[in-house]
Parts: sequence; structure tokens; C-alpha cells
Amino acid sequence: MRVLVVEDSVLLRAGLGRLLEDEDMEMVGEAGDADAFLREWERTRPDISIVDVRMPPTHTDEGIKASIELRANHPDARILVLSQYVEEQYASELLADGNGGIGYLLKERIADVGEFIDAVQRVAAGGTALDPEVVSQLFARRRNPIDSLTPRESDVLSLMAQGYTNAAIAAQLSVSSGAVEKHTSSIFSKLNLEPSAADHRRVLAVLAWLDRA
Repeated sequence: MRVLVVEDSVLLRAGLGRLLEDEDMEMVGEAGDADAFLREWERTRPDISIVDVRMPPTHTDEGIKASIELRANHPDARILVLSQYVEEQYASELLADGNGGIGYLLKERIADVGEFIDAVQRVAAGGTALDPEVVSQLFARRRNPIDSLTPRESDVLSLMAQGYTNAAIAAQLSVSSGAVEKHTSSIFSKLNLEPSAADHRRVLAVLAWLDRA
């Protein structure tokens, strides 16, 4: 897997590079600011970019804004955002196209290297990887949840938003994979998400919940 690391700290870039190498991944490029990120992405066309939210010159939101710009121009770009906080507006915007291949993890909550590598691989494959705290805050900023979902369907949708597969959701909820498939099918039906080769219904289901006024 070819990875572009976007982080203004030289030491953190080097550390991520070593970690990726240990997992048989290749760091094909690195960038220390948003402009360099976009240039390096065009040059390397990586399988995934790991991007810090805070970048020079203001160290506020340059990284995630560049990620949104990149996805607007290249919807197939895979991006895993690392942040010290949840930037709700930009996180929602980054997820808004529903194409998958997006992750948003909080740095201080990454406690297991294996789980981090799993998130990288999942996003690179077109899935999602969202920290539960990100999901919680995005849900909380909406006034009304989708009241047609049952509590169990809500549980399934929350885990789906975190990037879990059906098998992993089944393990988390101690139910069968068949039960999860039925809940997922019911969620899609209630949200009027018809099968489509072009759309990732799992991502669209989460967005429908977040966007419900």
C-alpha cells in the first residue's frame, strides 16, 4: 500500500513512516503544509493520505480544508484525518459526498497500533473509520435523530459509522451476522436508500441521520 503522510512535525512524519514500513506499507511522499499536500498527492497518487488537521501557517484547519478540496476534485482520493479535536462542520463536509474512503480519528484516543493500521487499510479499501467520539458529536449537533429507527438499528448504524463490518458489528452486539444483515437492510429501507453501484449506502445511511433536521 502506498501512503502519503501529511504532518507538519518532522518527528511525527518519521515515526509514521517507520510504523508504516513495519506493516509492509510504503510512504511514497510526505508534506508539511496544505499546499505541499495537494502537490504531493498529484505527484504520487497514493492509495491513502494520512492528514493532520492543523497545518501551517495558522495551525488551525488547513489540513482538513485541503482534504475537502482534494475530495471535491478527486472523489476517489482516500483520506484518513488525524486530529486533536472534532471539527464538526468540516468533518460533516468531508463525509458529505458519501463515496467512502474517509476516516477521522482523534490522536489521543489511538491506543492500539493494530487498530490504527486496520483503520488505514479499511479507508484505503474505500470504507470508513470514524472515532466514536466523532460520531457522537456529529449526532449531537443535530436536533432530531431519525425516529423511525429502533434502538437496535441505531446501535448498528452507530457502529457502521465507525467503520465496522457486519461481522464486527455482530461481535460487538453479540448477535448473529444474519441479524445484523436484517437490521442493515431495514435501515436502508427506512432511509430510502436503494441499491446502487455508484453509492456507498453505508456512508449515505450515516449522512442521512446526520442531516436530518
